[in-house]
Amino acid sequence: MAQTTLHNPTGVVDFLTAQHEKIKALFDETLLAAGNEREESFVRLRRLLAVHETAEEEIVHPRVARELDHGRKVVSARLEEEKQAKTVLAHLEDVDVDSEFFTEKLRELRDDVIDHAEREERDEFSGLRAELSDDELLRMERAVRLAEAIAPTRPHPGVESPLANVLAGPFASMLDRARDAILGYES
Repeated sequence: MAQTTLHNPTGVVDFLTAQHEKIKALFDETLLAAGNEREESFVRLRRLLAVHETAEEEIVHPRVARELDHGRKVVSARLEEEKQAKTVLAHLEDVDVDSEFFTEKLRELRDDVIDHAEREERDEFSGLRAELSDDELLRMERAVRLAEAIAPTRPHPGVESPLANVLAGPFASMLDRARDAILGYES
């Protein structure tokens, strides 16, 4: 008898690429919305970006650094981009979502995040797909899903390495998720 799963196993590359598309759509949704709808959309975007980047930092980037030629150099550049994005995202949390400043900074962030995602797909994901077996890609997807389930839901600039995520991540996640619960944001 076949085992039923809650998702179609596709591997880490397809899973993260689909999240990149969802992130792009959330940027557009947030930019088109106003008032409470914009705030709610921004919270969904912020949460997805935070858990997505944490999982990449803990699972994907270390594997890329080990498996791919020039992997360490590629990962170093992506981590710097992620730190910059987290800094902007953290700053936007304290800005009126209907202000021109918020809209301008969110557009800039969208463009930077899209460029970052395209570089990940080109420089990291394609290499992982070429170097790893389907089973390894599926195991990585499961590890990414687990990492996302316990990741912080807010950006924490400066916490981009696997070690920093292990040391600061659980505490940050606990605080973020408690804050989200108090504010009534979905888990």
